[in-house]
Amino acid sequence: MLKRGSIQSHLNLKDKILAMDFVLLSCIIILGLISFFAMYSTDGGEFAYHTKSHIVRFFVFFLLFFAASFLKTNFWYTTSIPVYIGILILLILVKYFGLTSSGSQRWLDLYFLNLQPSELMKIGLILFLANYYHRISAGDVNRIRFLFKPLVALIIPFILVVTQPDLGTAFLIGVGGFIVIWLAGVKMKYFAYFGLILVSLMPIAISFLKPYQKSRILTFLDPSRDPLGAGYQITQSKIAIGSGGFFGKGFLNGSQSYLDYLPEKHTDFIFTLFSEEFGFFGSSTVLALYVVMTMRIVSIGNMVRDTFSKLYCYTFATAFFVYVAVNMGMVLGLIPIVGAPLPILSYGGSSMMAMMLGLGIAMSCKIHKDQSIN
Repeated sequence: MLKRGSIQSHLNLKDKILAMDFVLLSCIIILGLISFFAMYSTDGGEFAYHTKSHIVRFFVFFLLFFAASFLKTNFWYTTSIPVYIGILILLILVKYFGLTSSGSQRWLDLYFLNLQPSELMKIGLILFLANYYHRISAGDVNRIRFLFKPLVALIIPFILVVTQPDLGTAFLIGVGGFIVIWLAGVKMKYFAYFGLILVSLMPIAISFLKPYQKSRILTFLDPSRDPLGAGYQITQSKIAIGSGGFFGKGFLNGSQSYLDYLPEKHTDFIFTLFSEEFGFFGSSTVLALYVVMTMRIVSIGNMVRDTFSKLYCYTFATAFFVYVAVNMGMVLGLIPIVGAPLPILSYGGSSMMAMMLGLGIAMSCKIHKDQSIN
């Protein structure tokens, strides 16, 4: 066993490349190529700003993916707490120095990139909690004093993101945190207690919602109540997806998109544009790619030996698919609009950075699957 771990700790570049999960890598590349064409379509069939920016960001963060993959898993274990604290500090800085757009204060101006720290917290929280549960014994997981720290680590960034306000991203951060806690073996009764507390606090929480957030919930329940206002996005999204049929209207032939009936088509509603142009067949292909990616990350979790890597892979795989499901459910009108980007396909530097980093760490677990965590 020691000999095997020693070999793993001295992998050269060629060994690391050959040890990668090529199915997962292929899915990332294919989704990237699809995103180029989708972004080109959002720019009206021109090689304009969003297309150029998205392609550059994909290649830059694809390099980040490789860099993260080649670092030892032990590196991610030892840096997980500083990474979480660093992102938490960035969230606090957003509160005081962040850029405001459309009524939300979510970004920090780094000159070369408007960084949205809340996107990075999706990964930072998973790393932190995986580190925490790696260090405690299975017998201590359900002791009250060992439940306090994970809840605090989850609630603080959740509150910071909610107050930006960004309820959708806060929800996704919370989902990732609860998945780690559940997979670590915390009993369901504690989730039931926490659920009852949330339900009891719901009337108070609703009073703190912004008017547009309340409107989104009411519109989800009845889209026809304001078809030209709050219900406009989801109504146009359903029309676009439905008009695509089985094989779609063809590349660059989406009428809803080209006539600008579809808002936010390059970000949250990129799947709608793609569905209109490539229909059910194209949409199913994209969904299949996401399913395969999720399954490959789970399979990596099955390969690794240490608790940290297993928890990270299982949680990130589940959270990754939740991100996809929330975006697709949103554009189909199955859930309220929450402003959740579709991984890799949607335009957005911070989202792309977070997903590539998350995938890179999962790939690191595959490459260094026989490495011991110190």
